[in-house]
Amino acid sequence: MNRTVALISLGCAKNLVNSEQMLYLLTEAGYRLVPSPDGADAVVINTCGFIDAAKSEAIDTILEMAQLKKDGSLSKIIVTGCLPQRYRDEIMSELPEIDAVLGVGSFGRIVEALDEVFRGGTVSFFGDQNAPVEELPRVVSTGPSWAYLRIAEGCNNFCAFCAIPYIRGRYRSRDIDSVVDEARELAEHGVKELIVIAQDITKYGTDLYGRRMLAELCRRISKIPSVQWIRLHYTYPDQFDDELIDEIARNPKIVKYLDIPIQHINSGILKTMNRHGTGDDIRRLFGTLRDRIPGLVLRTSLITGLPGEGESEFEELCEFLREARIERVGVFPFSPEEGTPAARMEHVDYETAQRRAELILDLQAQIMDEFCDAQIGKVLDVLCEGFDEEQGLYFGRSYADSPDIDGQVFFEGSNHIGDIVSVDITDTIDGNLFGICR
Repeated sequence: MNRTVALISLGCAKNLVNSEQMLYLLTEAGYRLVPSPDGADAVVINTCGFIDAAKSEAIDTILEMAQLKKDGSLSKIIVTGCLPQRYRDEIMSELPEIDAVLGVGSFGRIVEALDEVFRGGTVSFFGDQNAPVEELPRVVSTGPSWAYLRIAEGCNNFCAFCAIPYIRGRYRSRDIDSVVDEARELAEHGVKELIVIAQDITKYGTDLYGRRMLAELCRRISKIPSVQWIRLHYTYPDQFDDELIDEIARNPKIVKYLDIPIQHINSGILKTMNRHGTGDDIRRLFGTLRDRIPGLVLRTSLITGLPGEGESEFEELCEFLREARIERVGVFPFSPEEGTPAARMEHVDYETAQRRAELILDLQAQIMDEFCDAQIGKVLDVLCEGFDEEQGLYFGRSYADSPDIDGQVFFEGSNHIGDIVSVDITDTIDGNLFGICR
């Protein structure tokens, strides 16, 4: 077999892990992977279907591939992931150029699907989205020295605005031994930073072991000698306990960076959105984390224009940000997702939600600039990721920077790509740090 396949991965880090698993399966089956779909025998588009912007990106990508197919530059189109899972009854009838669709429970059948479409058939695979997480090898596409480590799938939170539980199924933790084995294998291939991900990593283990196991998992991963950084993504504010806080504080391999999506601070909105806890609970948690974890950098995500948000509720959110001084903030205007309770609730128009999001970004820009300025004169450990030819500088990330969403550190020095190096920070520009490698 010498058929060529390109893969386009859209959406979140969890989706990327599924894409990496499909890359492995395709390679093992003898398919030849190519970087561009133009001229390929097939393209696999692993889609996101979470919010309108993600759905639009996925559909636009499918239509671009359909044009290549029409022009004779592409033979087969396979669409996988959240979009077909969410619209399984409509997607192939409305987009007839697609040859195969695979839902979120069927990534492991990608080779079977491709084999079938090359025999002239069409495929529609939708496995159980609530089945235990499929343990599949992967081809790591990030790097050179970091990788995502997915520890669970699905979600049980059922926030009123979110469609993920309906798309990805109930919360299912992976067996802790399987996670540690994967971490060890990644480390053996040169990975120094593991970014622990799931829709809610703080719930890890509750379904399998009857208790929260994230702290224990971190202890076991940190015993792998070549793992130097463990980064925790998507921790939920109502799931922190003393064991986890203490582990983060005293374990030198856990970077002092926490991604805690709160969405809002107004207690009435949080209750309406089926978020657990109040605004005061969040304030207390952030205070506790700051007190007990020196040097902590916080990231959160917010939604403006949620049902119940008037001008006073929005001002409460702004005032909270001024007080909390959260270093990293992502903000999105409310997107009423069909099938969710929030979509049926009264809310402000999109333009108002967008304007409020822009105001949050303006407010946050000053906080982030002040944080960056405070780094001048410090020596930071930086994971070197590459060399910028245009600037003539190496670049990487400090503990305060997660890939693709935060800033970078540019520095002068010799080739240390893939290594963690010490950098004297001398300047800042546009949210990035500059320095000299020691």
